[in-house]
Amino acid sequence: MDKRISSAIRNLPKSPGVYFFESKSGEVLYIGKATSLRDRVRSYFSGDMMEKRGPIIDSLIKKIHTINHKTTDSVLEALLLESREIKKNQPPYNSREKSNTSFTYLVITDEEYPRLLIKRERDILEKKIREPILDSFGPFQSKRNLVLALKIIRKIFPYYSKKGSYDEKSNVYEQIGLVPGASQPRDEYIKTIRYIRDFFNGKKKKILRELKKEMKRLADELAFEKADQVKKQIFAIEHIQDATLVSDDFKISPMESFRIEAYDIAHFAGDAMVGVMVVIKRGEADTDQYRQFNIKSFDGIDDLRALEEVLTRRLKHPEWSYPDCIVVDGGAVHKRHMEKVLRDHEMSIPVIAAKKNNKHKVEAFIGQKKLIERYSKDFLLANSESHRFAIKLHRKKRSQ
Repeated sequence: MDKRISSAIRNLPKSPGVYFFESKSGEVLYIGKATSLRDRVRSYFSGDMMEKRGPIIDSLIKKIHTINHKTTDSVLEALLLESREIKKNQPPYNSREKSNTSFTYLVITDEEYPRLLIKRERDILEKKIREPILDSFGPFQSKRNLVLALKIIRKIFPYYSKKGSYDEKSNVYEQIGLVPGASQPRDEYIKTIRYIRDFFNGKKKKILRELKKEMKRLADELAFEKADQVKKQIFAIEHIQDATLVSDDFKISPMESFRIEAYDIAHFAGDAMVGVMVVIKRGEADTDQYRQFNIKSFDGIDDLRALEEVLTRRLKHPEWSYPDCIVVDGGAVHKRHMEKVLRDHEMSIPVIAAKKNNKHKVEAFIGQKKLIERYSKDFLLANSESHRFAIKLHRKKRSQ
């Protein structure tokens, strides 16, 4: 590890916050959040980084010149700060997959009783949201993290999320304090929405000042029950319980979303030959990113040549996020052939071959052992999906 980087890591605090990886020119390359800034940043520079996290992060590591940070009082606030800083700086390594996937946003509706909704970025951009929008916050790189954050916030500032809930007054949600009480005036609810907006904008101190002033006013008016409720809100904000976010610490951020692409060929004695690419991320098939290819460069039976054509054509699309790993049906010969295609394009991406028995079941994977140990289930899914998709397309082409 570079001495300058090593020194920078030692000087990082072991507290929650947001870190900034910057280039020599000062460009912000990547922004992330952390429970412990020092431990989190150090993890990027472990010796087996390439095998564990693939070429995207390896590329990032090589460009890092400076590491900066901002501390927060909680992981929840780190999550919200990360979102604001990503929106402000637009770091290239936070948005590598932006053309293919959609970040998550929080939308606050502009209604008599505003609601908090979780929406995809593409829905906002394509104006698919029917409700008028009062405010929005994002991007959030993980929908799950935003859901967890809202669960914490809702216990402090109860809000509505379903249309008509302010009329129906759900008894269960009201009893557990997740929606406002039936007797709460609208102006008090609007004040709650303002507090939520301020919190997402990083204005916690402003909220605390207003709540403490409100508590004193209520006490002076001898409204002790309401004053006690405000006191509990103040305590909750000053002692945010975000253990759920700590346990989820960065496991599913896009930078660590290991993208697997699997390729397969299907034909009948060389007839109606098709090739496919499928994508697996976070253990799930991302069907929006599946691609199909009609084999055009030759006639006859040659699966290796067909795979070469498919991968070559795929690599001509830099707007598709590049994979961290490639899975191909076959043995060592298929693996070496795909690796050669990658070398010809000056790319270094690990290739895993799925070796099958006479019943066409995967009996072993050939490739980097650490990748196989960590992602074997994902590789099985990728191989299965590529075979299923290829057969489906081949049958469709033959029927035509």
